[in-house]
Amino acid sequence: MQQIINFIIRFKNFLLFLLLFCIALAFTILSHSYHTSKFINSANYLTGGFYESFHHISRYLDLNDQNDLLAEENRALRDLLFNQSVLGDSTYIDTASYNTDYRVYSAQVIKNSYSITNNVLTLNKGKVDHIQQDYGVISSKGIIGIIEKTSTNYSSVLSILNTTSRISAQLKKTNHYGTLVWEGLSPEFIKLIDIPKVAPVKPGDTVITSGRSSIFPKGVQIGVVNDFKLDQTENYYEVQIKLFNDMTNIEHVYIIENLNSEEIKSLQRESTDE
Repeated sequence: MQQIINFIIRFKNFLLFLLLFCIALAFTILSHSYHTSKFINSANYLTGGFYESFHHISRYLDLNDQNDLLAEENRALRDLLFNQSVLGDSTYIDTASYNTDYRVYSAQVIKNSYSITNNVLTLNKGKVDHIQQDYGVISSKGIIGIIEKTSTNYSSVLSILNTTSRISAQLKKTNHYGTLVWEGLSPEFIKLIDIPKVAPVKPGDTVITSGRSSIFPKGVQIGVVNDFKLDQTENYYEVQIKLFNDMTNIEHVYIIENLNSEEIKSLQRESTDE
């Protein structure tokens, strides 16, 4: 306190001048409309700049929440999309019993490998979120893999960049289907095998999921034909596919549950036993 008093005594003349200057300036501004408008404009400019900077900072800090909201919106839209595609398929006659064939969950990738032969991703959703083995996993650009194992809060995904992965896929234009495999080479490319040589394969053709399993609905994008050749038997094509997904940069994904998978698997087991 004594230091404050000493400071005031020491600089009393300057402080008195500063006080009188501020009073004179205030009277000048208030007594002239021109000066008043200029002062208000300047104040608005300064406060506006401050609030704008604060808004940008708030938006940056809120990015995670906004990303979560967008992921949830996309999840709901994909839920509708997959179920509408089922309803629109002419192979389903009794559409009343297929109102919700698929349920979609949003998730985030917390670990991703893509440079080894058997690559696996880890997601932040598990059993507590109703995630189970053999659920499909996709992103906004296409297929990612299949749920392999689940714990209470997490799940591991068998990536399509895994040499043990086998997924049914087809040429979009012709409906000729085969099996997706990865040979452990580039993370940009995957191979579609067992395509009959009568199929009119062309570079640039789109490849999608075939819907011939209990995991993925038909029509999920995979990539485009980059190159193709006949296999050793010369009866089937080996088609090189350039993936739509950048598998080295995956963050938000969607998990697909086929609500009829148990019924389909049960029927398939009965057919095998016979």
